[in-house]
Formats: sequence, structure tokens, C-alpha cells
Amino acid sequence: MKKLLVIIPIVVVVLSACRKRLDNFLFNPDTSITEYLMDDYTGPGELTLGASYVIPDSLVHKFTFESTDEGKTETIHAIYIGDLSKISTDTVILYCHGNAGHMDYYWARQKLIAHAGGKNHFGVLQLDYPGYGLSTGAPTESNMYASVGHAIDWLKSKGLSNDKFYMYGFSLGSAPVCKITAAKTYALTPSKIVIESPFASAEVMVQDAAGLNMPGSYFVNLKIDNAEQIKNIDQPLLWIHGTDDDFLSIVTHGEVFYKNYKGAYGEALRVEGGNHPDVPAVFGYANYLLTLTKFLQK
Repeated sequence: MKKLLVIIPIVVVVLSACRKRLDNFLFNPDTSITEYLMDDYTGPGELTLGASYVIPDSLVHKFTFESTDEGKTETIHAIYIGDLSKISTDTVILYCHGNAGHMDYYWARQKLIAHAGGKNHFGVLQLDYPGYGLSTGAPTESNMYASVGHAIDWLKSKGLSNDKFYMYGFSLGSAPVCKITAAKTYALTPSKIVIESPFASAEVMVQDAAGLNMPGSYFVNLKIDNAEQIKNIDQPLLWIHGTDDDFLSIVTHGEVFYKNYKGAYGEALRVEGGNHPDVPAVFGYANYLLTLTKFLQK
């Protein structure tokens, strides 16, 4: 009995530590910045682009909007690439970034997407979820969805219509894209979606990370289930995933997600040798943009 009394606290401590670690695994924001520097940002990032991908200052717009969820209102920071006066007639991509960093961290990705179909052919909107970058609050699944929903409200207020609205979700960003598209209750519903390196569900993500035969709900409160949500999505889908992804395995996450898609039209791009953050670079920026453009213009 004495041995049992010693072992139990150790197990509790280990599992408690795992719970804290896995919460950080799912939401890993960086709030150390004091302003968004974009091209002048010298910290860590996802991709490195050359001078040919620079966006004219006249087409880069930093702004804020309010997002309310469960009685709490947060200030959300966003960056729009494009002509604000032409949103009602342009085609716009809402880019939902991953679980780490902030918008500067993903700025190169936003610029790259803005070159699909030619320089500044599409408008591209990015936002920092609550608790990321300069956006106020602490990140939760609910307020992440709410902030993306309010970004859609902003686009709707500028005159954007469903047929000219696309959503792109990378990693964690796959969750709001799938949730919003499946719900069909937001101000706009995307006509096409792009999902890069998604996770199948929070449950699978926790099991992969922890290696413990216990329900994922013990470790995190998130209910994200992209593999289930995708069953309710009919819009054309482009799924992109690196075969060497060591963060979200293409086998346990990506393939499970894509297999459940039964919509109107689906494309799968499995990038040989691609890891989690570098798929566009490994595939080649020109190839990546060509694939993205063909899908969006199909």
C-alpha cells in the first residue's frame, strides 16, 4: 500500500504536466511584439521570400475590429492585402493561420498567397486570433471561431459576396475554416476552401502527442473535429499536406481528413519531403502558386 501511495502522486504530477504541455501544443501564441513589422520583421517565420514578392505599401492595410464571444469583447488585429475600395468586386481569400506566433510570423505566407493568379490578383485578409500578437484576450476554441466570424462580417460590410469569397486554413487554421463552412450560418459562406496540413481532430492530435491510451478530453477541452466537419462540406476542396510532416502526420491526420470529404470536387496535393511549415518551399513557390491558382479559377 505504501508503494501505491507513492506512485499515484507521481502519475498525477506527470499527467498534469502533460495536460499543460498539450494545451500549449494546441495554442502557442507569441505576444512579445509591440507592433507589426511585416517586411521589417526579423524574428522566426514560416517561409522566406525574395524581393519579387514584395507588396506595394498602398495595398497593405493594418486595422482592428471588435470581436465578442461569451460576453467578452476583444480587439482583433488584421492585415488586408489589396484595394479596400474594390473588395465588393474583387475575389478575396481569408487566410487562417496556424497555432504558433502571430501575423508577422505568417506574413510571408500571406504575401505568397497574394501572388496566386498574378501579383495582387486576389485580396488576402489575415487576422490574429485573441491572445495572438497584439490581439487582446486569451485564446480559446470559441473565441477563435468568433474572431474569424467577425472578420467575415467585416468583409461582408465591404460588399463581398459568397461567390467571390474563399477561405484558406493552415494547421490550426483548418478548424475555423471547416467549422464556418460546415455551419453555413455566418455572414458569408466560402465558395471554395483550401486546407493545408490539417489535423483530423483534437483527440487524434493529443493521442499522437501524448502516446497515452487515454481520452483526449483528459488533456484538453477543445472539441475540434475537422474529420467530422468535412463530411458536411460540399464546396470544392484543395487539400495540401507534406509527406514528412512530423507535427501533424499525413497518415493519422491528413489522409483521415481527406477520406471523409464527399463534396462536389476535391483535389489532393501530397508534397513529397514536405514537413509541417515548409510545404510551399519544398514543392516550389511557382508550383505551389500554379496549383492554387488553377484550383481557385476552376
